[in-house]
Amino acid sequence: MDIEMIEVILLAIALAMDAFAVSIGLGAKSQKQSSAYVLRLAVYAALYFGIAQGVMPLIGYLLGAVLLGWLATAAPWLGGGILILLGAKMLYEAFNGEIEAVLEDSFDRNMQEKINHRMMFTLAIATSIDAMAAGFTLNLLALNAWLACSIIAIVTAGFGFFGIYLGKSSGTWLEDKAEILGGLVLIAIGIKVMFIR
Repeated sequence: MDIEMIEVILLAIALAMDAFAVSIGLGAKSQKQSSAYVLRLAVYAALYFGIAQGVMPLIGYLLGAVLLGWLATAAPWLGGGILILLGAKMLYEAFNGEIEAVLEDSFDRNMQEKINHRMMFTLAIATSIDAMAAGFTLNLLALNAWLACSIIAIVTAGFGFFGIYLGKSSGTWLEDKAEILGGLVLIAIGIKVMFIR
């Protein structure tokens, strides 16, 4: 396995941490629900989060490809800077309870404890905006963007699915830790993109 593939897998894991943290929270809020409901929720989390996390970096990649022509010499600095900022944002959110606030807001707006498609779509978009920005950096890796986005989607789907069950069994104590891990990995990849070529 070459270094670019390892970077994509690490990027996929880091980007999946937002969806993972939200899935843990959703699972924790579903502790009193039936097994069938939790399974349906886990499948929704896998599908919604996986698809959103796979599509958004592709959009970022395509936008980045256009911008790279103009910013060729600054691209590593810009791409690395984006990843570092995204990592810092994830750390900030972890230490300030942002994930819990997103979940509470989603539940309040839907005024019910049952998860619906609109709520899942909203959460998927909210957790994948960072992935669009990170997609810009895919232009800096010598790897097929379609493959990279597919890996990101699959990894996120897996984390989303299992996050529901983890949250159901353990509560919300892992939410912040997932965000911290994701933030640190994004910062490390950003530093690598900027300084190690």
